[in-house]
Amino acid sequence: MSSLSTSASSLATARGVYTICPTPFHADGGLDLGSIATLVEFQIQAGVSGLAILGFLGEAHKLSNAERRAVTATFVKCAAGRVPVWVGVRALGLAGAIEQATEAAEAGAAAVFAAPLDMASDAVQFDYYKSLAAALNIPVVIHDFPDSFGTEIKAEVIARLGREGGVNFIKMEEPPVGQKISRIRDLAGESMRIFGGLGGVYFLEELQRGAVGTMTGFAFPEILVRIYDQFAAGDLAGAAATFDKYCPLIRYEFQPKIGLSLRKYVYRKRGVISSDAIRSPGMRIDPETERELEAVIARVGLDLNQRGALVIQ
Repeated sequence: MSSLSTSASSLATARGVYTICPTPFHADGGLDLGSIATLVEFQIQAGVSGLAILGFLGEAHKLSNAERRAVTATFVKCAAGRVPVWVGVRALGLAGAIEQATEAAEAGAAAVFAAPLDMASDAVQFDYYKSLAAALNIPVVIHDFPDSFGTEIKAEVIARLGREGGVNFIKMEEPPVGQKISRIRDLAGESMRIFGGLGGVYFLEELQRGAVGTMTGFAFPEILVRIYDQFAAGDLAGAAATFDKYCPLIRYEFQPKIGLSLRKYVYRKRGVISSDAIRSPGMRIDPETERELEAVIARVGLDLNQRGALVIQ
């Protein structure tokens, strides 16, 4: 297992697999705080380096402010310092972002990952992230996902934030991911630590380009941990073989519009959460899709009904 202290000083060496966790709901749509406890225990058993909450997969945009606070507090309490908890932030302006991030920090979050401002210029984006970082006593992670946010953060702005803005982490999800990772590294050097994402579809290539890990919601995180551990140990052939073996499942699970439903279905079937309910708006999967998913899982040699984290060879 990749271990990591939650102290701010240790975050300078943050790396590995940070699972983006779904927010569990009961069948009636109410928060299921009890399932957060079982979800956290499962992730720790799987060997993840950290937890990321209240992103798209966490349905943060469907929660009230009080629910956001309850979810954050419960994840932090259940993690109990064993792994850091990073919290998503998205607001229309700096004041709202500072409010969300400050609440997360006060609840015990180790970092926040912040979406860019909508339709803002390069100069405004730089000032936004720099000001957010200056207002907090925990690190800020840039969330670079233009396909969902509709806003591109240029490599030059990212590098400048690393060198001058006090922002030294990015969750980078802009294809082609390899080229942008290389560009950021060329411009920023060691001042910007890059995590990949996009469901883990390009995880191996991200690591080869210099990413320090991934932040994604893949519902078999122990597979990603195995790939990372093999790569970090210098076993590139082993990491590639593991990645190639499970690529059909990684690909199938990371489907636009229904990825959240697929992942919640997997977690429910694995006994990690009590219900696969999602809040509206959101697309549910049908019985045929469930059968397809289960067939892919079986095809790569996994047992969906086995409880607890799997030992990945």
